[in-house]
This record gives sequence, C-alpha cells and structure tokens, in this order.
Amino acid sequence: MSEKPASAAFQLRRRAFLRSGAVLLLPAGMPVSRADETSAVRLRIGLLTDLHYADKDTSGSRHYRETLPKIAEASSRMRQLQPAFMVELGDLIDAADTVEQELASLQRINHEFSAICEEQYYVLGNHCVDTLTKQEFLGAVGQQKSWFSFDRNGTHCIILDSCFRSDGTPYQRRNFTWTDANIPAAELEWLQTDLQQNELPTIVFAHQRLDISDNHGVRNNAEVRRILEEHGNVRAVFQGHSHQNDLQEIKGISYCTLAAMVEGTGVESNSYSVLEVLESGALRLTGFRRQQSRNFAS
Repeated sequence: MSEKPASAAFQLRRRAFLRSGAVLLLPAGMPVSRADETSAVRLRIGLLTDLHYADKDTSGSRHYRETLPKIAEASSRMRQLQPAFMVELGDLIDAADTVEQELASLQRINHEFSAICEEQYYVLGNHCVDTLTKQEFLGAVGQQKSWFSFDRNGTHCIILDSCFRSDGTPYQRRNFTWTDANIPAAELEWLQTDLQQNELPTIVFAHQRLDISDNHGVRNNAEVRRILEEHGNVRAVFQGHSHQNDLQEIKGISYCTLAAMVEGTGVESNSYSVLEVLESGALRLTGFRRQQSRNFAS
C-alpha cells in the first residue's frame, strides 16, 4: 500500500485527464502511437486465467488434463519474455470429490505455475474454493491474503477477492452458488483507503467480472466501479471467469476479460498473455493462441 495519500491536485488532474477521453481503447493489433511503438517497457506481467486443472475426463469444451501441456507451452514463452511476475486470475483448479484430491491437483498445477518465474500472485476463483477453504488454498500456494496491493516499477497493483456470498460469508466447501459473487463491506472499505493513499497509475486484477451484471458479474459491481472511478488513477481491470475475450470501457477504465486456458483441445486452443506497462504510460497486452492482443493508449 502506498504510504502517502494522493493530493487533491493530483486527483483533479487525473479526473480531467479521464474526462478528456485520453484513455482510449484501440482495436487489437493497432499501434497506440508512433511514440508508444518505441517506448521502453517499464513493467512486464504474465497473465493466465481459468486453467481448471483436474485429473478428470473432458466435460463439454473443458479439457481439464490438457492444462498441463498448455501451461508448459506458456511457461516456455514466459521464460523468453521474462515478466517481473505472474498473475493467475482465478480457477487454477477445478472441483474434486475430496479435499485430498483437490490438494493433489493444486500441488500438481502449482508446481508448473510457480516455476515460471520467482514472483507470482493468485486471484481466488470460485472453483479454487469449491472443495477447499480459502485458508487451505492460500496455504498451499504460499500466499497470505486473498486481497491486497503492491507497487512495482511505478505501477500500483491491486488483487481483489469476490468469492463471498451476498451475506458476506466467504466461499468454501460448496456453501455457495457461483452466481452470488460479491465484494464484502470490509474489502470495499480497504479498497477505498488503498486508492486514497496511492498516487501511482493502478491496475486491478480480479476473477469475477466487474463490468457486467449477468451470472458472471460481481453482484455489487456498480459499487466497486464507483470506488475505482472516483479516485481517477485506475487504468485497467484484468479479469477472467466468463472464459471469453471481451473488452469494455466504462468511465475511463478499461475492463479486459481474458480467455480461459481450459477451453478447447490441443495447444492451438491455448490462451495466455503478457501485459506491458510502457514508459509512455500506455498499456500493451500481447495475447497468444486464442487470447486477443490489445493496445491501450496513455
């Protein structure tokens, strides 16, 4: 968390910047600007989502066992690109019949994921806590909290946890309906304080979607977006859960949904990406296989 609160002048400048339309989404593959084409990379982040690894038979379009060769391909690419850290956007594992089976699946896939680079972060997805508790999942991957923030190379990063029922009860051991995803009051209060104490350009990582109100959306998404919008320093939200490429801009914030790794058979159906923060302030998402590339202007 940043140590000093954002100045009123900074917030006014940032809000004016957003109202001016300067945060502009461009079609995938289109250069942001000639200056941005040559701009140095300030920060590189590897992104994966919805791996749903499990040692079980295919169901519909979900090929659970094939996550292993798919993550092997992604790992090889990431080692070439050398991201500063990896973020897994939820549903690293799929449901199992027992806690022991679930922990075995988690250990197997996390062995591959955590070997990609030295630093990695996990967003909780609903399938991560279908059989496990949050404490069991986090303990197994070595992460202390399910929501938190940190700074890297002039960028503020926020990890959110929407795996709560509308009554505030945390998801665990099939005590929830996956369509009832919420960010509870305590997390909202923390988020507001965290943003007030931060002056850096901010990127948010989530599992359930904050830009829609259907079954794949966070139920109190409008309240979450209001907090993100009012401080004027949030550039983009990267999320998963609905397994599809999607992109929306709402009040100056880009909401980019990434395609799921588990969908489809063969490495040609793989999906993973690298997010680059450029010195110009622009964001560049390079997608591989089914993941679409995106350019976000500064």
